[in-house]
Amino acid sequence: QAQLVESGGGLVQPGGSLRLSCEVSGSLFAAYFMAWYRQAPGKQRELVATLDSYETTNYNDSVKGRFTISRDNAKKTLYLQMNSLKPEDTGIYYCNRDQTRHATLPWGQGTQVTVSS
Repeated sequence: QAQLVESGGGLVQPGGSLRLSCEVSGSLFAAYFMAWYRQAPGKQRELVATLDSYETTNYNDSVKGRFTISRDNAKKTLYLQMNSLKPEDTGIYYCNRDQTRHATLPWGQGTQVTVSS
């Protein structure tokens, strides 16, 4: 079964940028509709951005214009470029299949993003 390994998180000041990566094992990555999720302290996990196998993207209204989801099928890697970060973007970020289109894979450990001055 495919495994997910997220990386790239860290501590950044408001207005800063980070690029998250998610390596996906298994041979079917190119066919997956993928997504980034995040879970803020004390809140439920929410969908941040989706990217289907046709390169169509959708974003949570709270990140539109600031975040960009992309993929490299040859590297089996999903990315999330995050610009103009705000304190409310703080949380653990996870990648997985788009839960609106697929059953999710076992969740990885996520990567912590903290936006603070």
